[in-house]
Amino acid sequence: MNEPFRPAKGCVTAPKGFRAAAVACDIRGHGKKGRLDLAIIASVVPCHAAGTFTTNQIKAAPVKLTRKHLRDRRAQAIVVNSGNANACTGVQGMQDAARMAEETARLLGLKPWEVLVCSTGRIGTPLPMKKVIGGIQEAAARLGDTKFSHSPKAGELAARAITTTDTKPKQVAVQFELDGKEVTIGGICKGAGMIAPGMSESGEPPALHATMLSFLTTDAAVERRTLQECLNRAVAQSFNSVTVDGDMSTNDTVLLLANGIAGNEPLSANHPALPTFQAALNHVTGELARRIARDGEGASKFITVRVTGAASNHDAQIAAHSIANSSLCKTAWYGGDSNWGRILDAVGYSPAKIVEEKADVAYNGEYVFRGGQPAKHSKKLSKILRQREFTVEVNLHLGDGAATVYTCDLTHEYVSINKAKE
Repeated sequence: MNEPFRPAKGCVTAPKGFRAAAVACDIRGHGKKGRLDLAIIASVVPCHAAGTFTTNQIKAAPVKLTRKHLRDRRAQAIVVNSGNANACTGVQGMQDAARMAEETARLLGLKPWEVLVCSTGRIGTPLPMKKVIGGIQEAAARLGDTKFSHSPKAGELAARAITTTDTKPKQVAVQFELDGKEVTIGGICKGAGMIAPGMSESGEPPALHATMLSFLTTDAAVERRTLQECLNRAVAQSFNSVTVDGDMSTNDTVLLLANGIAGNEPLSANHPALPTFQAALNHVTGELARRIARDGEGASKFITVRVTGAASNHDAQIAAHSIANSSLCKTAWYGGDSNWGRILDAVGYSPAKIVEEKADVAYNGEYVFRGGQPAKHSKKLSKILRQREFTVEVNLHLGDGAATVYTCDLTHEYVSINKAKE
């Protein structure tokens, strides 16, 4: 890569001072402890922390609790379970989320508000708290094995523990220099279905749109407000620009912990090295977001939707999302059909401004519609549409607005996955 950063081994345990542990405690209730379903990620020192959250009006208990714990933008640990979203579970759900934080804090010698809580899985079912507490106790004990809990393998196991219908864990890490100090950013995420995140710092609109969770760690020193601003920018170009099925979850959350152990001069909004940190963070979140779309439930193709020439960036974004969320477009891509009419239709019913006579549509540069009328295309088009990955390009020729959204096709397998219980 030409960027001022390079790939690093591992993920959330790659930055100095971070450790992780994952356990299987049968939260799904299958009667066996084979699948990892609970993890703790922790720093050896307090961190500055930032987060973005679902803008769904229905928010899961752990989302509400974690937003509260992040008010002073400080934290030291994250506890997360899969197999149960702890959403729409009333007063009991809030008590259970708080108990997860309290037990983790007790075992790690922290205050409860220094622990952030996340859950993912089926909505509307109370957490099996006896299993969850037992899992937290086991995970906390494993963190004590510092040789392993700081290892790349420990981070990978945490990435596996947060999955639901994902077919593989998703993890990334990069290294670079700030003020002559080596700095690392690592991240994991989960998501394959119920994916159309539209997160904001406050968890309240405005924003765009099973659950998308991502946990990011860095040993860089970054001022608290600046850290949140960096995360906001990174999420906007990554997780808020990916969609699998257009359904926004009750639990979408991205958390970023920065412990400062790298020893660089703390980054502020005007620090000359901040763009380097931002570029690295954008790369990590962007790569994780693209892996979500590639691993979409039942997906056979990864599609990049790029809209240019829009009247504004906002218009470009809503047009791109309209195309990417269209079931008709997604099934056409599955069938290898260019069907540009469906693409224009999706832009036309979006709030974005469009003038039919000016619009162009292309696949990997092969025009199918140009200047308001069908375009002759070569045999290359059918080959493009058979590829596992391709780009849909729409130029509205109305301004300088541009946006990119990542998505996947819609297959029979998606229906099969979602008609059954997780």
